[in-house]
Amino acid sequence: MKLDKQNILKALETISAPGEGQNMVESGAVKNVVTFADEVIVDITITNPSLQAKKRTEVDIMKTIHELVYEKAKITVNVKVDAPTTKPTNEIKGKPIAGIQNIIAIASGKGGVGKSTVTANIATTLAKMGFKVGILDADIYGPSIPIMFDVESERPLAVNVDGKSKMKPVENYGVKVLSIGFFTKPDQAVVWRGPMAAKALNQMIFDAAWGELDFMLIDLPPGTGDIHLSIMQSLPITGAVVVSTPQNVALADAKKGVAMFQQESINVPVLGIIENMAYFTPAELPDNKYYIFGQEGAKNLAEDLKTPFLGEIPLVQSIREAGDIGRPAALQTATPIEQAFEKITQNVVQEVVKRNDALPPTEAIKITTMAGCSAVKK
Repeated sequence: MKLDKQNILKALETISAPGEGQNMVESGAVKNVVTFADEVIVDITITNPSLQAKKRTEVDIMKTIHELVYEKAKITVNVKVDAPTTKPTNEIKGKPIAGIQNIIAIASGKGGVGKSTVTANIATTLAKMGFKVGILDADIYGPSIPIMFDVESERPLAVNVDGKSKMKPVENYGVKVLSIGFFTKPDQAVVWRGPMAAKALNQMIFDAAWGELDFMLIDLPPGTGDIHLSIMQSLPITGAVVVSTPQNVALADAKKGVAMFQQESINVPVLGIIENMAYFTPAELPDNKYYIFGQEGAKNLAEDLKTPFLGEIPLVQSIREAGDIGRPAALQTATPIEQAFEKITQNVVQEVVKRNDALPPTEAIKITTMAGCSAVKK
């Protein structure tokens, strides 16, 4: 390939500066390219002030030009750092993902209420209904979606999309999946601060070839914190679903989860509340219901908050077993569990349709951090 400015810029469109969602040319990082005989000079400005980022930028540029343009080129890379004076500590620079129609965040106020199980079963039910579905496992510190879809040993492949290298989500049961669990060892703990987690999410959101999706489900971590804000900052969430069990401890935290989405500065519509582990029915007494964790707690909470109640899921051993072996229980045909998840999923879809008819698209929020205080803005 001829060593000229046009070919150099074309090659640089295949790589991104560290922490950037767009390629070097689209983001404006490349300021100037000069070629003379077999020499190339690239002037580039990045926002990451770390020495590692500067070195990686230089190496990536040299490697790309050698591989895609001219392998014997003599390359000089001048890297300038232009970091903002008040840099958000957990900002993901993003935009809506082309081709994805609805993005639903599935949250819980506390851990252990079955949020990931509900996410997996709603996703497979949507796929059975004929929708195109994807799951972003944003539970950075406890990713379980790969296990539930029997793909924990898989790794996303690199594919070329419009000249750019993208991650291809792993797919099973008609659902596309990306998770931090694909990039860590089973016994490896993810000990990351907010900015590192935000960077990983940034890559899974914007450096992935999701294709056309009717629904993207985001499995959020338990609670209300940094990851939640980062996700809502990066993407315009269509709506949120909150999962709880009936007992008071879980309901108190679920109430906080609903309140987080309903804050004026965040304003993500809450599609409804799901009650998991609602009751237990032993196989030998199929007509009996034992309310081990309390009765209709989440349903009553939904009524108090004037939020739709999307349905209840019984405490059944087969749901746990199905998740452990990597085949969501909703895939079992002609069972009460399948019927329960079908009803809940139909209610979710119905609430999405209502929300889209009645409200304008949700805006991604902007987060700034100054003097240790977090401010959330539209």
